[in-house]
Amino acid sequence: MPPTPRFAVMLCFGMVAGCAAGPDYSEPDLQLPAHFSTQAPAPGPDSVARTDLARWWGAFNDPLLNQLVRQALEQNLDLAQASARIEQARAGLGAANAALLPSATVDAQAARSRQSLETPLGQVLNSTPSYNRYGNAYEANLNAGWELDISGGLRRGKEAALAEYQASQAAAVATRLAVVAQTADLYVSIRGLQTRLDIARQQVKTREQLLSTIEHLYAKGLAPELQLHQTQGSLTQAQASVPVLQAGLDAAMNALDVMLGKPPGTYRGQFTEPGAIPGVPNLADMGAVADLLRRRPDLIVAERRLAAANARIGQATSEYYPKLSLGALLGTATAVSSGNLFSNDASQASAVLGLRWRLFDFARIDAQIDLAKGQEAEALAAYRQSVLRACEDVETSLSALINRQQQSIHLVQGESAYAKARSTSFAAYEKGVVSLIEVLDADEHLLAAADGRAQAQTESARAAIATFKALGGGWQHDGVDARFISKAP
Repeated sequence: MPPTPRFAVMLCFGMVAGCAAGPDYSEPDLQLPAHFSTQAPAPGPDSVARTDLARWWGAFNDPLLNQLVRQALEQNLDLAQASARIEQARAGLGAANAALLPSATVDAQAARSRQSLETPLGQVLNSTPSYNRYGNAYEANLNAGWELDISGGLRRGKEAALAEYQASQAAAVATRLAVVAQTADLYVSIRGLQTRLDIARQQVKTREQLLSTIEHLYAKGLAPELQLHQTQGSLTQAQASVPVLQAGLDAAMNALDVMLGKPPGTYRGQFTEPGAIPGVPNLADMGAVADLLRRRPDLIVAERRLAAANARIGQATSEYYPKLSLGALLGTATAVSSGNLFSNDASQASAVLGLRWRLFDFARIDAQIDLAKGQEAEALAAYRQSVLRACEDVETSLSALINRQQQSIHLVQGESAYAKARSTSFAAYEKGVVSLIEVLDADEHLLAAADGRAQAQTESARAAIATFKALGGGWQHDGVDARFISKAP
């Protein structure tokens, strides 16, 4: 090669060496509002002190809920799968790291052969003086190879593997948050259904007492038959609501058992005594919208996958450049006896400088780069969409929380008023001032108000859980930015 072209090639290699092909990654600049448009409600009478997002479920002040969350974190099978996916990503990162390092293998073999004397070759050789029809062969070699990452393709591959590994870690965190939130949601649902069942059974008991009174009056001829049938119909209507609520309670308990990684019915004994619906904690400290980018693990997953897609563009671009590799062999071989295996005459060695260049394959490389760029554009759009969805989750859950709390306040007041109206109407009925229809009507309103209040309290607590989940609380115990959960395994 003439001096000038040789110098040009060496200069080209020198410019490429030390840098990596393709674009360097920079996190997208997202235009986000400074604050959420919906603000957290003011602390209510049942609110606890300021909530720690890292352990928000403790703010409900319910020991059984805390116990169930601990069991879910230890036993949930979705978390076990997420942990296994982390190990898979860790293995991929280990392979990417190993590709940057030299490799070496040791090969050794020993063989013994016996030549037949019946073949033409055996007959000829047998006529040779001192011919030995038995032969031994021994060989031992050390092979070493190293691909010089001049264009940075292997380094880009390592970047992609690291980003995928970090994404798997964040995905496990997201699974953890989902498990905690769903466990708490099921627990609140169970308490809400137990409360509604208790209300329905109390209503059945009240109407049974009313029916007993009407039957007594009817037997004495003091109440018409119409009132008797009306009371019986009202009782059966109240009784019919119990099986529906019981079926919902059974389903919620079964779902909680599965969430805890156990067969349905395992933990049902812990709910033999109905408990109160947990009060809503104080949500005053929500942080800024931008905090979601480091608190919500699903956003970290999307961002890390975007970083991996960006690195794969460089990995594909590196195929434009030559690939250099170094190889060496050091060994010994003999076909005589093991005693000569490591003698000077039996030694063998070689050194290889390899070159691979897809010089006439640029069209395929172009297609691979276009594919990588398309995947990067898709990952970018997915990341932006995830951020918007996260903001939507927070706004929606906050709105639900505020309105459910207001509904609960109104229904508590309404229940109190209907309870007084029911007591007054029954007393008036006993004096013959009002008809039974008014008593039954007061019962209906009281039942509806009590059931609605229980539902509103349940939905308020569930909305609080959804808000904690939307804010990304439940994992950042050390305040570490999850986008950099782990730089290396």
